[in-house]
Amino acid sequence: MASIFVEHSLDTDALTPSTPSSGGLAPGYEALRGGAAWLDLSHRGRLRVTGEDRARLLHAMTTNQVQQLKPGQGCYVFFLNAQGRILGDANLFCFEDYLLLDTEPETRKKLSEHLDRYIIADDVTLEDVTDSTAAISIEGPRAAEVLESLGAEVPSDEYSWFSWGSRTVARVNTTGSAGFCVFLDVGDKADLLALVSGVPQATAEDARTVRIEHGRPRYGEEITERYLVQETGQLRAVDYHKGCYLGQEIVERVRSRAQIHRILCRLEIDTREVPAAGTKLKIAENDAAEIASAVYSPSAGKVIALAYVRVPHNQPGTELSLDGARACVSLAS
Repeated sequence: MASIFVEHSLDTDALTPSTPSSGGLAPGYEALRGGAAWLDLSHRGRLRVTGEDRARLLHAMTTNQVQQLKPGQGCYVFFLNAQGRILGDANLFCFEDYLLLDTEPETRKKLSEHLDRYIIADDVTLEDVTDSTAAISIEGPRAAEVLESLGAEVPSDEYSWFSWGSRTVARVNTTGSAGFCVFLDVGDKADLLALVSGVPQATAEDARTVRIEHGRPRYGEEITERYLVQETGQLRAVDYHKGCYLGQEIVERVRSRAQIHRILCRLEIDTREVPAAGTKLKIAENDAAEIASAVYSPSAGKVIALAYVRVPHNQPGTELSLDGARACVSLAS
């Protein structure tokens, strides 16, 4: 493949859609959908877990398989309370001598305190490395080209990672598109940003719009302590064959009895007016769904929402109503 870099200077046209934008779409939004853009995710929490018992502890505290991970691998996990409610989530990466938790800024302190309460006689040390490290994400259909053109090896499996000198490139994204996150020391951040200076930067608003368009929920907005695992639809966070962990009894009970009454779905709503979180949608006169988040989608020309839909109505194609506007379930999250 021909490089899209010339002496580390990026050909920006190669990373933006070939079709001219209509309606003055934001460059970062267009790049996330049709090319590649970078996001500064340094505000996210990063916890380093060391000690001989680190894998055993996190295996017992999360919903996914941790003890079988090898260096270079990773997974997505939920942390639950004893009632099976979701306390937080994290991307978990396995290194030779530590495990790294990459989590939402809202849960950085919460998860650290939660884990610390369960470290009793374990050989486990938690270190918050958020302020001493940085995270730059490159996302969009052509994200891999950006990294390859910079000389970085691109991991092929979700949540896997490769070293890039002193940096780590992990295959993980925040918008539901193709993407990679580069973890690095905070002192190296300026150098990396100089390398990707030709790549459009996406704003938080750009990323949120694309994320909701793609049906990707985020803890702190669509996923909170209010919900059970199966209600979120994010079963990539769960290994049903692993041993005991905090909250497992509830997860297994819900799985075996299929006892959920709502599930997170993506909706398309024929309006340009963005409804607030908590807005109810109806079928006939009955409440059928509750919006968790919504955005106006420039590409769709209508509102896209993530909503918790009552199970009898969650099949794709089901029509609902929002103040007279037609809404349609497009897919389960």
